[in-house]
Amino acid sequence: MNHGFFAGIVDAWQQAVARLRGAGEVIPPLAMRLVMGWEFFESGREKLHGQNWFGDIHDKFPFPFDLVPAGLSWQIATWFELIGGVCLWLGLATRFWAFNLLFLTFVATAAVHWPDMWSMASDLLKGYAISNHGDGNFKLPLLFVVMLLPLIFIGPGKVSIDHLVARRLGAGRDIDALDDLYAWSLACAVIGLPFLMLLPRIGGGLLGLAVVLAVIARRVRA
Repeated sequence: MNHGFFAGIVDAWQQAVARLRGAGEVIPPLAMRLVMGWEFFESGREKLHGQNWFGDIHDKFPFPFDLVPAGLSWQIATWFELIGGVCLWLGLATRFWAFNLLFLTFVATAAVHWPDMWSMASDLLKGYAISNHGDGNFKLPLLFVVMLLPLIFIGPGKVSIDHLVARRLGAGRDIDALDDLYAWSLACAVIGLPFLMLLPRIGGGLLGLAVVLAVIARRVRA
């Protein structure tokens, strides 16, 4: 009798988890798209109707953006945020826009939100707090990064134009990343590229690891 009772609990739990997983393909990515779309659209709208202040921080831009004129950088940031925000709402070209907005966030973090000087982890942690002490205040952009990454790796969810197009084209292929070195190579590249803007050594290390994993994967499959 006890065995049947516990089996029923396990079965009920598994059904609940399965239903949550099914709803999870809709609700979390939609929520992230709506919030991130609003944040970036609002930022772009403020730039569109505001004055260009990039000239004041242009020397802090990471390479190669420090070579781009401040006026052009302002226009690029403005329209990427406006168009990217709308596309996140619609779930249109979601991975493309999420990655570009991720890149933009890393550039903004390097130029505005990153501590000017830090010699140890405790100094860096000061910049995680939102304050007016000038220590960095990179907590908010870090949260943006955390919310953009699932949209890049997992996608926009089922309530999106991307999903409708994929269904129409019959696209979709599941790959077990634990057994696929190409997946890890691509993941390292996706994360490493924006990291070049903020922590070049980490970004370069991740890109190097991406190349190594790709070479190993190719030799294994050969």
